[in-house]
Amino acid sequence: MVSALDRKLLRDLLRLWAQVLAIAAVLACGVMVLVLGTGTRASLEASRAQYYDRQRFGDVFVTATRAPETLLPEIAAVAGVARISPRIVTQALLDLPGVTEPVSASVLSLPASGAAPVLNAPLLRAGRLPDPSHPEEVALYAPFAEARGLAPGARFFAVIEGQRRELVVTGHVLSPEYIYTIGPGAMMPDDALFGVLWLGHTAAAAATDMDGAFNSLSVSLSRGASEPGVIAALDHLLAPYGGTGAHGRADQVSHAFLQSELEQLGAMALILPPIFLTVSAFLVNMVLGRLIALERPQIGLLKAVGYTTRAIAAHYLKLALGIGLVGIVIGWVAGWYLGAAMTRMYTQFFRLPWLIYAPSSWPFAVSAVLALVTVATGAGRAVAGSVRLPPAVAMQPPAPPLFRRGWADAIGAGLGLRQTTMMILRSITRWPGRAAVTLFGVAASVAVLIASFFTYDAMELMVDEIFTKANRQNVTLMLAQPENDRAVADARALPGVIVAEGALSLPVRLHNGPRAELTTLTAHPAQVTLSRLIDDQGRAVSLPDHGLVLPEGLARKLALAPGDRVRVEGLSPPRETWEIPLAATIRQTLGQEAHIAAPALAALMRQAPQVNRINLRVDPAQMPALQAAVKATPAIAGLADLARTQEQFTATINENLAISTVIYSALGMLITMGVVYNAARIQLSERSHELASLRVLGFRRAEVGYVLVGELMVLTLAALPLGWAAGYGFAALVVQGFSTDVVALPLVVQRRTFGWASLIVAATALGAALLVRRRLDRIDIVQALKARD
Repeated sequence: MVSALDRKLLRDLLRLWAQVLAIAAVLACGVMVLVLGTGTRASLEASRAQYYDRQRFGDVFVTATRAPETLLPEIAAVAGVARISPRIVTQALLDLPGVTEPVSASVLSLPASGAAPVLNAPLLRAGRLPDPSHPEEVALYAPFAEARGLAPGARFFAVIEGQRRELVVTGHVLSPEYIYTIGPGAMMPDDALFGVLWLGHTAAAAATDMDGAFNSLSVSLSRGASEPGVIAALDHLLAPYGGTGAHGRADQVSHAFLQSELEQLGAMALILPPIFLTVSAFLVNMVLGRLIALERPQIGLLKAVGYTTRAIAAHYLKLALGIGLVGIVIGWVAGWYLGAAMTRMYTQFFRLPWLIYAPSSWPFAVSAVLALVTVATGAGRAVAGSVRLPPAVAMQPPAPPLFRRGWADAIGAGLGLRQTTMMILRSITRWPGRAAVTLFGVAASVAVLIASFFTYDAMELMVDEIFTKANRQNVTLMLAQPENDRAVADARALPGVIVAEGALSLPVRLHNGPRAELTTLTAHPAQVTLSRLIDDQGRAVSLPDHGLVLPEGLARKLALAPGDRVRVEGLSPPRETWEIPLAATIRQTLGQEAHIAAPALAALMRQAPQVNRINLRVDPAQMPALQAAVKATPAIAGLADLARTQEQFTATINENLAISTVIYSALGMLITMGVVYNAARIQLSERSHELASLRVLGFRRAEVGYVLVGELMVLTLAALPLGWAAGYGFAALVVQGFSTDVVALPLVVQRRTFGWASLIVAATALGAALLVRRRLDRIDIVQALKARD
């Protein structure tokens, strides 16, 4: 049977349904974000882990110039090596039917036996793998084939190592190596301009003159193996054959990009929920404190008829827990639904072949515990302060507060403020605790909106820096092999070329004591005008005659400061190690390359300057002619169209930001609505006698409504500066949590961001206050004047 107190509990929840729902919505946001972030991350990790396991994704990867197959037994005997998978990898330019742009591709060999590779096995999605006895057959990376309409049986031409060959498509595949597929010189995936081809070993060896040799190796480790030890052994064995430095899975490009996204999901689940839970605790305290104050006579009566203090306290705690349960259920449902939708989006973007949406139970359990602890904490002080009263005291109305004229009265008198305005000021100064709760809640919603909207500012700055200030070329050519400076002069003769500048990028490993990082060292020519380095103010930075320039993030990882000496281990011929001072650090929002002046690197390598990349400024009207010339030049391995990349980058960022902005705007508005609506309902309840008296005294409805709405709007406006400061700090936390080795998010908040956040919060607060203001018109003046308050 349901006890009398439990029946009262149900009636209270139904009677306060609007306030309960407003608090529960704020609480649900915290629960939802926790479930969403952790659930999506766990699901993506499960999908990735199963994909890696089924297709036998390698643990360590290394490339070389040309290593003999006779070296393989020695590699297999290295301690910690479980399996090895050698292959041949090269680049190709594709000439597709009806396509004017030069399309580049990576070419990977399949085992001569025709079986799937031991490691990094391609997953067949359509058709079949190539027959080793047919050298013209290839399998294509499925998204590329779909983007270009190359169904099994389609034919096209490819230039591989200077040889033009006709190829026929036998099937479409996916690969764990290419979850995130980005071409040489590109900044983001473009399935229409970069693909991956798998062909038989015999055909690949013949095209690259690699018979009896390999230039790429994947290794899987045995349980408990030392990855650094295996990497050191591989570097030692492959160094004589042009090994470019082994690296673990963490530095594999595709895996690194996906891991970066997973880390950002974890940061979201860590940063956002505490804000919503804290606001919820204050709201519960506000509502329950007022409810208990109104029910003092009932509490005294319950004690008089025999109910214990513990039973009454438990009753009000149950009320708070009921609010918590409503928020938990809403948050669980929203978190599950949005988590599944976000996982599907990530699965498509990162080319995972299947979706495993199976978030673990712990985020649900943890979110429920945190939510219940939050509402219990918020209710604790309000409950403890009232239920301890003796029955006789509780049944009496509380002693009226004693007020004196204060600074607010002096200011009002000096300014000649109207009486209704003075009522607003007195209410704020005489109940500072209640005003502080409203102030804090509104400031929190402003902070959430600023932390959401500032990503637009950060991305706008990134686009401007990457595509306007740092990279002023609109085309980059990748050469098949390093060439001398004559290649730059030849590039100037291509159709439409206005400016041409070369650069040389080499794989290196940077050392500082026990710290080491695998990266790329790029040598820039003197008087560079296209691909430039820029400082925090967007100004071009001149490379020093001697010394390295590192991105700030890479310098922090290596614990380096300007003036320190860096040991630079070259991982390509002549494979030497140099001690170079760190001259300066720069902010680099995308990538973690090291930089050096071309003459300085040439002097270290004791050879004439070389280039393997040429940046071009091209007349857009001449792009078709340039593309045709590139197709006919075997020395060029690929072309990156930065104008196209910028369009895709901007479109992708805007689409993602639009979704996240809508979500975070809704969350910020929910906080504002919950705070202001509850504050307005409490004020209306507390001041109904006072407001009714004003109506009797002849004040118009608009003037009486001004007292109620005006106080809330004054607190809202006062909360804006606090919200601006908190929002900037919150944005700094987002930058710290969301920045990874791949992307360094800049901390920049424009004035418009503060303005939009303030406008949305002020409009939401006004809407919530006016919603309660309508109830003021329906107050029974006679009943309100009879109230004991």
